[in-house]
Amino acid sequence: MKQNIQPYIEIMDTTLRDGEQTDSVSFVPREKLNIARLLLQDLNVDRIEVGSARVSEGEREATRLICHWAEDNAMLNRVEVLGFVDGHLSLDWLNDCGCKNINLLCKGSLRHCLYQLKKQPQEHIDDIRRSIDYADRLGIGVNVYLEDWSSGMKDSPDFVYTMVDALSKENIRRFMLPDTLGILNPLNVIEYMRKMVKRYRGLHFDFHAHNDYDLAISNVLAAVLSGCKGIHSTINGLGERAGNAPLASVQAILHDQFNARTSIKESNLYKVSRMVETYSGIIIPPNKPIVGESVFTQVAGVHADGDNKHGLYCSDLLPERFGRRREYALGKNSGKANIQRNLEELGLELTPEQTKQVTARITELGDRKEIVTPDDLPYIVSDVIKHSVGESKVKLISYLVTTAHGLHSHASLRIEIDGREYEAGAMGDGQFDAFVRGLREIYVGRLHRKFPVLINYFVTIPPGGRTDALVQTVISWDFEGKTIRTRGLDADQTGAAIKATIKMLNVLESMEKADNE
Repeated sequence: MKQNIQPYIEIMDTTLRDGEQTDSVSFVPREKLNIARLLLQDLNVDRIEVGSARVSEGEREATRLICHWAEDNAMLNRVEVLGFVDGHLSLDWLNDCGCKNINLLCKGSLRHCLYQLKKQPQEHIDDIRRSIDYADRLGIGVNVYLEDWSSGMKDSPDFVYTMVDALSKENIRRFMLPDTLGILNPLNVIEYMRKMVKRYRGLHFDFHAHNDYDLAISNVLAAVLSGCKGIHSTINGLGERAGNAPLASVQAILHDQFNARTSIKESNLYKVSRMVETYSGIIIPPNKPIVGESVFTQVAGVHADGDNKHGLYCSDLLPERFGRRREYALGKNSGKANIQRNLEELGLELTPEQTKQVTARITELGDRKEIVTPDDLPYIVSDVIKHSVGESKVKLISYLVTTAHGLHSHASLRIEIDGREYEAGAMGDGQFDAFVRGLREIYVGRLHRKFPVLINYFVTIPPGGRTDALVQTVISWDFEGKTIRTRGLDADQTGAAIKATIKMLNVLESMEKADNE
């Protein structure tokens, strides 16, 4: 339910840091620079975290490139790097790269402090203070991560309060609260975040979600409802283990479910997601909200019909918001409404009977688990309508074609010619050649009729179509000096050629009938 208020929620994207911790993902420096440009310019993200200090020379080069570009474009204040409580080392590294903001990784749970750092809480606080003092001298702004804050609030809340009580008096811009292991649910987030906000009313809190229980987006909403002022996200939900909160979903849920304002340019989300998909090599699932290939595709014909009637199946998630458009799938569940919408978009007008024929053909393909795209539709229309014949004197009843390595292909077929059935088998150089030889044996050997000569054979895939859906075969034949050209459409190349051939035989029958009249 939308609220009347419109709070502003700050977005920090960490694709280039936490997102790069995805298994098998590694960005080269120029890729990082390109992604940074997309995030800051095209999406207008408030802040970006571009890497971790002291990791590698490649990380240093990437950070320098991004910071130099950001400075030239007056965006350096929006670039941040993860650094460590390690004396001067991380801060000197940032300063050398030209970065002016450090996200200082501190401990948010007592167990981490005692067993990883092997320090008492006050010792850790003193080390943090020294890092902050040095950052101030370098002119570097400080945000603080309370690592494993979620576990800290569950198991050692007094430690969390001790840390924040001490550090709240320091020159820290933001306290960033990570659910490092993705263990929280929305009820936990509401309880813990409200405690933080109530206790520290003047502080800015960010929430950093992980998706181990598939609750990252729900937890983001819970954090914002509880007074959190900033959210961390990644493009496509990249991140360690199950990933982080995906930016596209974060934007949609904040805008539509909380009535919040952000800086994000929604119309560029899809473009940037696809670009990061290319750089990362991590494929976006087709059903991923907002950016998945299929999420704005209506499959059921009843849904397309509803869209035609006052947008009955539309919500606030309009595809145009995200630089996309609604599509209507073609398959066995399409129905007339889906097909009609696609025909309209292509500027094709058919009679009701023709639409029925096209629908039947698409349903046939769908029953065979074939994928039909809108790009295939003109080919289907042409095949069913333009090249159909009224009365088929030649009908293909059944056929079997085989091929094997080192052996000739074999074809067995049964056809009906003018009400009588004929069977034949033949071998040839390929499946189609064997099929044609079988036909020739029937026409020439038994019926003593002339059979055309194949003069051209052309195979195409519809532009933008999928190879698992349709193949178009156009075949030209010579028959007593006349050229007959027919086309066949099928998921299988040989099947398409066979359909084109049967159409050719029906054309011959029509020609013979006309000559006799």
